[in-house]
Amino acid sequence: MKSQASPFIVAIASVSGGGKTTAVAGLTHVLPNTKALYFDQYDCVGPEDIMDWLDKGADINEWNLLPFMSDLGRLLAESLNYIILDFPFADQHAQSSPYIDFTVFIDTPLDLALARRLMRDSSDAGSDEILGDIKYYADRGRVAYLHMLETIRPNSDLVVDGTHSITEVVHSIAESIRNIQKPYS
Repeated sequence: MKSQASPFIVAIASVSGGGKTTAVAGLTHVLPNTKALYFDQYDCVGPEDIMDWLDKGADINEWNLLPFMSDLGRLLAESLNYIILDFPFADQHAQSSPYIDFTVFIDTPLDLALARRLMRDSSDAGSDEILGDIKYYADRGRVAYLHMLETIRPNSDLVVDGTHSITEVVHSIAESIRNIQKPYS
């Protein structure tokens, strides 16, 4: 559990390609004395088949966050003002929820998020691989994105428009955080 002097922890969520990693990086530059953790840099073991997991009710607590939580614990021991998490679960996971003070969902239209993800992940891919990714998204993956929109977005403290420029997104999030945490700004 957090102590009174603990850093203010913000979890940034969005669908894949929604802009969370870029926003988190931007926030580390505009908020004083801030560090970030990026979920994708960790080997957090989750369900083998995401679609099967969704069909069974999508219990977020099935994900083992031990490596991520270990680093979060180390950051909590530092004298920081803020810890920003690039974290798809917002405050919905039992292991991380007690530490998160504020949640943000970057609401990016699914077509734009898919386009961004394909540009990010497919620069060296051939057309067959890209078409395979698009087919998987259309047949199965979109369901996971819709699940986030139904579960994470409505439970977030702040929802920002993912179609805005990254500068506007970061500014909007930082301003909201500053309004909550006046002593740190």
